[in-house]
Amino acid sequence: MENNKLETISKLFEDKEIRSVWDSEKEEYYFSVVDVIGVLTESTDSNDYWYRLKKRMKKEEKSELSTKCRQLKLKSKDGKFYSTDTLDTKGILRLIESVPSPKAEPFKLWLAQMGKERIDEVFDPELAVNRAVDYYRAKGYDDNWIKARLTGVVDRRKLTDVWKENGITKDYEYGILTNEIYQEWSGMKASQYKEYKGLRKESLRDNMTDIEVALTDLGEIATRELAKEHKPYGLKENRKVAKMGGHAAKVARDDI
Repeated sequence: MENNKLETISKLFEDKEIRSVWDSEKEEYYFSVVDVIGVLTESTDSNDYWYRLKKRMKKEEKSELSTKCRQLKLKSKDGKFYSTDTLDTKGILRLIESVPSPKAEPFKLWLAQMGKERIDEVFDPELAVNRAVDYYRAKGYDDNWIKARLTGVVDRRKLTDVWKENGITKDYEYGILTNEIYQEWSGMKASQYKEYKGLRKESLRDNMTDIEVALTDLGEIATRELAKEHKPYGLKENRKVAKMGGHAAKVARDDI
């Protein structure tokens, strides 16, 4: 956690201060539980409210939320840092569902709407595609860029399918292979590339130039075709092929 960057998100929950910590390794924010409770309940003693809520959840055999808390050092009003219960984004949303407060209702309605939309997309996947297109248009991307981006998503899936056939099954293994491709053509791992661009939760590819996207796609397509030809099995052999695929993109980058 040495690379964590302390963040204070002041425009969340009606501009009330919610302290948070960014975990660069997990690429996840962790929010102060008592700060969220303080905003939702306007309790004069958020720590006591959280203590009583944990006892209630334990009694109802719903203590999974409190067990997922992480004790992290957060800066208090007196300027000192104290160990504080924090939850990631998913945990905070579960917390909101557990708090009986009128102020939590808008969040609960939003969560219900999000759930409905995801269920609708199961029956009609085109809705999810349209949602992605609308999102990118709202961000200012033109339709040609959007088309290329969606094609890149499909190409990436083709690569991970080949890796799966070649014995890659764990999430961290996919991450290692992806980093081999990035490292070879850019000199940086994917996480380092995001840091270089000042990104956190944002998509790296959504913030690349056209050339960067093309080189990334080339590296992954080359890796896929080489893997289909050489049929490596297991992480060690696939890393060699991923490096070869990344090298193809490096050659193109050097030529450019």
